[in-house]
Amino acid sequence: MTTLTVNHISVDISAKKIVNNVSFTVSTGDWLCVIGPNGAGKSTLLRAIAGIIPSSGDLLIDQADLRNMSHRDRACWIAYVAQEPVMPRGMTVFDYVMLGRTAHLRLLASESPQDFEITHYVIAELGLSEFINRDVATLSGGERQRVAIARALAQASPIVLLDEPTTALDIGYQQDVLELIDRLRHEKKIAVISTMHDLTVSGLYPDTLMLLNHGEMAVHGNAKTVLTVERIAQTYGAAVRILDDPRGPIVVPERKTL
Repeated sequence: MTTLTVNHISVDISAKKIVNNVSFTVSTGDWLCVIGPNGAGKSTLLRAIAGIIPSSGDLLIDQADLRNMSHRDRACWIAYVAQEPVMPRGMTVFDYVMLGRTAHLRLLASESPQDFEITHYVIAELGLSEFINRDVATLSGGERQRVAIARALAQASPIVLLDEPTTALDIGYQQDVLELIDRLRHEKKIAVISTMHDLTVSGLYPDTLMLLNHGEMAVHGNAKTVLTVERIAQTYGAAVRILDDPRGPIVVPERKTL
């Protein structure tokens, strides 16, 4: 079992504290979802863990310091999907997803039959086979998001960071992608850390929620513990009802009293 340990992580941007003293652990098979209002520091936290932006505090994989690893070695441990992934014009879907295998290749080595097999498998699982030879620049927003997730899954890293993975997807594809992620985290033994805006959906799939507010962890626990009327009102300034459902709390917006 692989464990990611985040101890007292903080991020300062332009002399402003964006993430402040956040700590948690996730192990393979876990799904942690980071929620919070706009500007809470959710995306910044994921970028810090991925090593895209500098941060202070400890970032450890099974007690090994991620900051001491090369970019290639770090990619073998952590895959990251941005909310708006950049895709180079002229590259096919297959070649873009195959880039996920780069971290596992030796210097100057070519892709192996296993690399091709994994890439084809992930493309099929995400329903992208019909786009396999399409230029990524011609894809719709939802298609691009699925291709980006496919690349991360092809990377076969034990830790996968997904920043708003369903933002550009319609409700059907949202469910398909989330069900796939949920299945693969159990079957392939990966740990998932995602951010989400939809509070009901965030309570359906992940095991644990972490609520960020002003860069700090307000609460960490299961959906019933985190998603309460009082906490949502305090953090989001929103009026909601919570419906108790066996799969998780259902957050229903209400009209605010005038």
